Order: sequence, then structure tokens, then C-alpha cells
Amino acid sequence: MNLVYGVKDKPTFGKLLVFAFQQLLAILAATIAVPAIIGNGMSHSAALFGAGVGTIVYQLFTKFRSPVFLGSSFAFIGSMLAAFAGGASIAAGYAGLILGAIFAGLVYVVLAIIVKFAGVKWINKLMPPVVIGPTVALIGLSLAGAAISDLQVAKVATASPYVCIICGLVTLAVVIICSVYGKKMTKLIPFIIGIVAGYVLATIFTLIGTFANIPALMVIDFSAFANMQWYPDFTFVQAFKGIGEIDMGYIATVAVAYIPVAFVVFAEHIADHKNLSSIIGAELLEEPGLHRTLLGDGIGSIAGAFFGGCPNTTYGESVGCVAITGNASVITILTTAIIAIAASFVAPFVTFLATIPNCVMGGVCISLYGFIAVSGLKMIQQVNLGENKNLFVVAVILITGIGGLTLTFGKITITSIACALILGILTNVMVSKAKEE
Repeated sequence: MNLVYGVKDKPTFGKLLVFAFQQLLAILAATIAVPAIIGNGMSHSAALFGAGVGTIVYQLFTKFRSPVFLGSSFAFIGSMLAAFAGGASIAAGYAGLILGAIFAGLVYVVLAIIVKFAGVKWINKLMPPVVIGPTVALIGLSLAGAAISDLQVAKVATASPYVCIICGLVTLAVVIICSVYGKKMTKLIPFIIGIVAGYVLATIFTLIGTFANIPALMVIDFSAFANMQWYPDFTFVQAFKGIGEIDMGYIATVAVAYIPVAFVVFAEHIADHKNLSSIIGAELLEEPGLHRTLLGDGIGSIAGAFFGGCPNTTYGESVGCVAITGNASVITILTTAIIAIAASFVAPFVTFLATIPNCVMGGVCISLYGFIAVSGLKMIQQVNLGENKNLFVVAVILITGIGGLTLTFGKITITSIACALILGILTNVMVSKAKEE
């Protein structure tokens, strides 16, 4: 695609701050959602700090050539819950979060070493466009349900779903108008403008609902400002208190919960970087190399968990933001990471971001997730679907993935995307010897 800013381009300082803030808004909801789901006193601001640190680590390993932000990984939610469930106390659970992230990170390190010596040709052969295209599309499509769910709700339980949908659709409409009809700067920051428009509308509804005593119109929960967390509650602080409660049985429990998931996420890591490569027009698996992206992701996950408890992963929201705005500048991603770290200490700012209604972010995510799906579909354009052997591979991936096929072995769950990718690879191997029609 035509990029406004390439990977090595440096926007002026003022524009850089605005672009970085937009990236922060794109990844914020998902990043702070993971600690909210896990509970047990996990800190939103610490997760934001950890995401910033993890992203900087990733950029260092990838030689500042891969424009993507790392945020809290949803794939490890089950693993994190298992760490708390198996711990003798909450403090031991926190120690388990760090231990688990180390296990997962080491898997990435081992894979990076293998790739370094074996190269990536085998990966390209195992996952050609006919496999990776529908898998990338599936990543976007699998998130569609989350976007639509968010579109219909707010953080206030009494809010009418119809009011929420109005706020979300107005947000989406503004993003589309700015991106399609906008000039210069407007075209580069459609998400900021869209979120502001949605937030203002939600505020108007909330004020009317408050003064007229109509709970259905109350979309924003401003009471969050009364209970602000003034500083990040770092994971390692709690973990130190629980180190003495860790035994070999608990270590084995954490290892079983985290290591298999890391292998599953490895497949999604490749798909994300193939997608990003198609957007920026440079093959990231070749330069800086898959071994470097793996090391960055793995060590970045360990760093993120050390501070925030959540292993990190490359974010589709970030990739979507790059695709829609045409801004692939790595310095923008780096600035986003620095802002995330600094913002985690500014309670009013973090609280303000947390009060952005789900429905507003849902409107934004319709476009973000949609662009991920479309990126995958563009890859499929390279494939001749007139041949049955290609048609079967694409069909197997899309139907098993959208159908939600998952496999669970004890505490280990192989996600629908991973299942679809594995079946797609096996199908492609099975039909690869067929003659071209």
C-alpha cells in the first residue's frame, strides 16, 4: 500500500506526539482489559507500563524495523488464571505470573535459535499465501464478535444498547469520513477525531440522563475519577512476597499452563508479521528476521509481565492503525511506548482513558479489525482459487476458524485460529502434490 510515512521516516515533533497518542488509543482498551479480566488486584496502569517496556524491548531486538506495538496478550488469560488458582496465596500467584512469562519467553528464545540456524524458507514453504492469507483474515474475523459486543454496551450497566450503538456508529462514521475525505493531518488521525466525537456524544447523553434521571442515557461512568489509582502497582512488588511459597509442584503447574500456549501463539506471531510485511512492503521474516521478531516478542513478554503481570504480544489493533493511516513510522511506535510508560504514573490521564465507553471503542474496532481481515483477503488474491487444491485449503481454514473449533487438554487450550492454521497446513501438505488444473 502507499504509505504516508515509511518505517524509517520521522514526523515532526508535534505530529509525532499526536500520531503516538492515536496508537495509544488504538491499543488501550485491549491492554487494560486483560488485568480487568484476571482480577486479583492487577493494576491497569502497571499493564500499560509493562506494554510500553515490552514494546521498547521488541524494537531493540528488531533493530527498529517493525512498526507494531506490543500489548497484553489475551492468549495467556487461561494461563494467568491457572497461576492464581494453583498458588498458595495471591502473592504466590503474582510470582507465578512472572515465572510463567519466563517459561513462555524461553520457548520463543528456543524457537528463535532454531530459526536462526534453519532459516525461514521452510516456514514460507509450510505457510504459503494460500495458508497465511485466510489465517490473517481469520484473525480479523475472529475479533468481529468482540467489536460488536463492545458496540452495544457501556461501562454503566443501565445504559441502553441503542444509545450505545448510536455512540459507536457515530464514532465509526467520523473515522470513515476523516480517513476517506480528510485532508493531510485529518487523514492521519481519524481515530483520535472519531473517539473524541464519540466521547463528546456519550458525555451529552450522560449529562442529559443524569439531570433528567434517565439511567438508560448514562453511558460514561465518571465515578471512576473518585477511585483513581495514583501509581502503578507493579507485579514484581507482589511477587517478591510470594517467592517463598513456590514449590516444585506449583512450578510444574505454571509450566504446563504457559509453555504449550507459547507454541500456539508462535503461529499467530508469524501470521501477524506476514500481515504487517504486506502492509509496509518489506518481508520482516527476512529482515530483520523471524529470529529477531521472536526474541523481541519473547523477551518483551517477560519484561511486560515483570512490571504488569501480562505477557505481551504484537497487537492487531496497532497493525490496523498502521494500515488505515498509512503511518508505518517506527519512531511513532517508540514514542507511543514512552507515552504509555509516562502515562501510567498520571492517574487522571489513565482514568480518563479508562472511561472511554466500550461502545465508542467498538466503533473504532469495527474498522481496525476489518482492515486486518481485508489484509488477509488481499493475500488470497495471489492465489488461484479456480484450483480445487487451493480452494480446499482456504475453505478448511475459514470454516474451522469462524466455526470456533478449539481443543482443550486439561488447562491447555488450542485457540480456534491455531486449530485452523494447523488444519490448513496439513490440508496444504496433503494436496501439494496435485497437478495444476
